[in-house]
Amino acid sequence: MGQINAPYGANTKKTIVGRGSSSKGRTCGRGNNGQNARSGGGVRPGFEGGQMPLFRRVARRGFSNYPFKQEFQVISLDAVSAWFEDGEVVSLDSLKDKSLVKGADAQAKVLANGELTKKVIFEGLKISAAAVDKIKAAGGEIR
Repeated sequence: MGQINAPYGANTKKTIVGRGSSSKGRTCGRGNNGQNARSGGGVRPGFEGGQMPLFRRVARRGFSNYPFKQEFQVISLDAVSAWFEDGEVVSLDSLKDKSLVKGADAQAKVLANGELTKKVIFEGLKISAAAVDKIKAAGGEIR
């Protein structure tokens, strides 16, 4: 049995720039002088050369609900049919156990994609109106 080797060119040495003539040559890919060519050079994020930066030019007015927004992961009735048996309870915990919903603070909403063929019990989930009709038609229950 032969040895396994990496293909040619897969393992190359890291290029260290700005350390003499052996590193890429002359300006080492840093351009011709200036603040970014210096060691430790560069400007902070958002700096625009002394011009008033965009994040300070744009006015911030009013209330934003962004920090409080809630995102719901979508669960289709197809997935419920595939993963749950007759009489089982479909709740946020059972969805997490079956890895249909991921995340510690995740929330889920059941949508009417596909068909529900089993009588299952839904507990404590948001459910669309069309999905409610399909669940009741299949003999399911919503608590």
